[in-house]
Amino acid sequence: MTDWVDVAKDGELKEGQCRVVDVDDVMVAVFYREGSYYAIEDMCTHDGGELASGEVDGDEIVCPRHGARFCIKNGKALTPPAYEDVYSFPVRVEDGMIQVCDDRFD
Repeated sequence: MTDWVDVAKDGELKEGQCRVVDVDDVMVAVFYREGSYYAIEDMCTHDGGELASGEVDGDEIVCPRHGARFCIKNGKALTPPAYEDVYSFPVRVEDGMIQVCDDRFD
């Protein structure tokens, strides 16, 4: 069964902000965008660098190392040099807390 991990209190993240949380040894970046929360793996598929410190541009996160862009809503790789998507994780709000889980091994 999947364990849900607390990220922050609902409402704590502001538009375009993200919070990184460790979910079973996987770093996950949780974003707030237009009233919803989204979570993607905090690792560029181009070179393994982290994404969360990159610039948020609308629905995209720009990798701070080489400029690859990923959709924060679904993890899709949008521009070179990244060609592989990052994993997108389920997010929920439960009892006033934003929570995320790694459902890949259920």
